[in-house]
This record gives sequence, C-alpha cells and structure tokens, in this order.
Amino acid sequence: MSSIPKTVIATGTSSGLGFEAIKQLLQQAQPYSFILGVRDTEKTRVAYDDLKFDTSKHNVSILPLDLLNLKSVQSFAKQALSELGQRSLDYLFLVAGLVASADGPGPHGSKWCEAYVVNHLAQHYLTHQFAEVLSASQSRIVVVSSGAIRNVREGDPNTLDVDLKANSGASARVVYSASKFTQILGAHYWRRSLPNCKVVAVSPGLIPNTKLAQHSGLKLSMDMPDAKTVPEGAQSILRAITAENLPADPEQIFLTSWGEWWPKDVYALSLDMALQDKWCLSKEDIEKSEPVFQE
Repeated sequence: MSSIPKTVIATGTSSGLGFEAIKQLLQQAQPYSFILGVRDTEKTRVAYDDLKFDTSKHNVSILPLDLLNLKSVQSFAKQALSELGQRSLDYLFLVAGLVASADGPGPHGSKWCEAYVVNHLAQHYLTHQFAEVLSASQSRIVVVSSGAIRNVREGDPNTLDVDLKANSGASARVVYSASKFTQILGAHYWRRSLPNCKVVAVSPGLIPNTKLAQHSGLKLSMDMPDAKTVPEGAQSILRAITAENLPADPEQIFLTSWGEWWPKDVYALSLDMALQDKWCLSKEDIEKSEPVFQE
C-alpha cells in the first residue's frame, strides 16, 4: 500500500454501482484522490459527505458533467485537467450508462439516440480529452461493459447504423446491446491508440437493484439466476482496477463478473479494426459532426 494518493477521474458515480465502487475504495487504507463528473453536483456532494470518509486520507472533488451534452463533456475535461495539475492520472473510470429506447430526437440535435450518446459517444469524446495525460501517466482505463455486447441485433454490426439513430424506434434492449457493443469497440480503439495504458472492460454481472435497471423497462429481480447485489457488482468492477493477471494477448481485455477473462471468440465481432475506427471518431471529427458544437 502506497501513502501517495492514487488519482481517479470517473463518470457514473452519483449512485448505483459507481457510487458503491467509490464508497468501497474510500474504505481502503490506500489513499485516493477522486475527480467525479456528475449531473447533480449538490445532491452527490451530500451523498459522499454522508459516507463520513477519512478526509485526511482521501479527497473527493465533484464537478458538473452532463453526458448528453458534449460541450459539458468538454467543460468537465478542462476543469478536471486543471484540478489534476501536474499529477499523474492513475485511473480513468468509465461507469456511466443509460438504458432507453430510441424514441424521440437526439440530444442537442444529434442524429444519435440518447443511450448511444451516453454509453459510447460522450465517454469516447471524454477519453480523447484526457488522451495525452493518460499516455504520459500510463493509466489504467476501466470500461464498465456488459454481457449484452453479445446481443447485437441479428449478429450483424450493420444494424447499428439503424438501431442507434434518434427516432429509430428500437427497443431499450436492442439499443442497450448495440450501444454497449460500440463501447467495447471504443475500448479496443483506446487499447490500440494508447499502448502505454492498460484498458480493461469489465462486466459487473446481473444487478437488478440499480437505477439503470429500474428505468429500463426490463423485468429484473434478485430471484433471477446469477443476480448480484450492488455491493457485489461493485466488487466485480473493482477487480478491473486491481487485476494484475492481465492476459498476454492484448485483444483479451474483457473481465467477467466471476473474475475470469472471456475468450476472444465471445466478442469476436468487436475485434474488427475497421469497425472500431468507424465507430470511434477523432475528437475533431466529433466536433465537426455533432450539432451542439455549432450552436
């Protein structure tokens, strides 16, 4: 255990699995310095203050971040980098997720549905903002993924172009699988683009009692086989932070909720580099293509 605080920038930590994961880290002897991006900063500050963690050891900074607004992502990144200063960044922790059908217009004029923007586009854009410091710090990037990546409609990545569009009418289940698949494409993209970093995608398992599940319209319960509690799901996520037994094959990046590395054939569709590049635009191309930057 080091007395030097490990620095963490994270999304999706105001409630649910992300909040529980940070809570568990705040209970450790290892000091941590957190920079957390959330929509409701005041409510989140109260929630963390209520944990009564050791402030002489740990630091929690809470900054505004709305993943449905890429300008907010840009602003958060600027503030986070300013707060980070000359320190190394040990972990980028991408937890935020949204389950929703593709009904209605895209956020801020985007041609994409909200779940795609949150689950992939915004957090991919955020990673671009930190790319330089991530590389210099040799950071670990932890992407909270899902077994749903196996359920791309018809097993055909061409369906992504249809299902992830705003107003496509695709169901929450279809959109979630599609958007989490593009997220795993992003994990592979960053694995290739930032060779100094370690990229781990991790499934927390089936966790019925989170806001993600409660607002999904999916019928989930603790009676289901393999269902896990929120603390158990958070422990699965934290294994991705501490795991040192990383496979020798750089493409084998997916850590399961039971602590094993998935064989590549399970997510073979995501290993297509052309597909990774198609769904993982450069920072400049995102800014050119998303209407929010022309407002």
